[in-house]
Amino acid sequence: MDHSSAISLLHLLRNKEFSAFILIRFLLISALFMQSTALSYQMYQLTGNPLNLGLIGLAELIPALSLSVFAGYLADRMEKRTLYFYCVMAYIFCGALTLWISSEQFTRNFGLWLTEWSIYGVMFLNGTIRAFLAPASFSLLPQLIEREKIPQAITWSSTSWLLGSVCGPLFAGVLMAWIGLTPTIFCAFCALIICGILMMRIRKRPFTAPPQGKIGENVSQGFRFIFSNKIILAVLSLDLFAVLFGGAEALLPVFSDEILKCGATGYGWLRSAHGIGSLLLLFVLAYLPLKTRVGDKLLWSIAGFGICIILFGISTHFWFSFVCLFFAGMFDGVSVVIRHSILQLKTPEEIKGRVSSVNMMFISSSNELGAFESGLAARFLGTVPAVVFGGCMTVLIVIVTFFGVPTLRKVQLNDQKDE
Repeated sequence: MDHSSAISLLHLLRNKEFSAFILIRFLLISALFMQSTALSYQMYQLTGNPLNLGLIGLAELIPALSLSVFAGYLADRMEKRTLYFYCVMAYIFCGALTLWISSEQFTRNFGLWLTEWSIYGVMFLNGTIRAFLAPASFSLLPQLIEREKIPQAITWSSTSWLLGSVCGPLFAGVLMAWIGLTPTIFCAFCALIICGILMMRIRKRPFTAPPQGKIGENVSQGFRFIFSNKIILAVLSLDLFAVLFGGAEALLPVFSDEILKCGATGYGWLRSAHGIGSLLLLFVLAYLPLKTRVGDKLLWSIAGFGICIILFGISTHFWFSFVCLFFAGMFDGVSVVIRHSILQLKTPEEIKGRVSSVNMMFISSSNELGAFESGLAARFLGTVPAVVFGGCMTVLIVIVTFFGVPTLRKVQLNDQKDE
């Protein structure tokens, strides 16, 4: 990125609606990561069973996966700001529930069993909202700025998400060690309230719903678009299987408590390491953008991600574990940049919501199923073997893709034609 491009990137924040959108995105992601970090830590402290950590991911995955296609259809037939606003309000409601469930009084009054299932329940509600938030956010962003500024807007949007994914777990770890678990979740709840207030700065847009048509045909259009585009399908599939087997972060409460013995603050740092690496990578790519042979770079990066997960699994030193997760985040960030840029630039406006929902199905499947796979594997193999196995499978997936999908290695990010 040259000097003029950097100025253009900063100039975009003068758009009050877009800057409000970016701030909401940062605060919302920070709050949700704070909640999930605290609830995972609470769950392991209550049960001591790594499988429960995987079940948290599964509880969030089920509604996110089940409703995502309908959510995309609804996003294409509804005014975008209104749907986004409803999602923020719903998150505020869930934040209040989470605050109640996390209190010591709740556990004393209702017992361990109900507390455990209440955590699953609130994560199920979060997954339901997320199914609608993803297509609403994806569809709202291009309405806030001019089309020629979409690449810069994607940079800001990705930066705000990654910054939230870094700050959320880090703040949660520090605050849990300082003021306790329930006050930490209260801070996350306050951030959600601020998001609701900031939504007042974004106005509704004139909207005309597309022709009704058959619901089944409309819903399936996002699938047809993705499955007809070989490059998009290959990138999404590679990301799904790689992260599915490399979901070691779900087991961080076990590592921080039993292996690394670093406490709540160290746990927060470990949860943030991946996001810090991804955020740093995003700043690097802003000045050295990916343009040529991005398929090769994608494959090598995911292989590097798998190797970092293997090294993390066998590490017994906190800072080496942190570095492994940091570089895993950098490698993983490559696929995020490539996937999001291709989808945003190549998807027709009228089906953005549905395509975003299908994309979210891939992301949800990889992240939450990866958490469940890690928890299940840890239950039967042990924590360290489960993580090492996942990293090895990630590298194997890259090798299979390298030889099985040769066209992926030649893709150019600035080539708008399907391979």
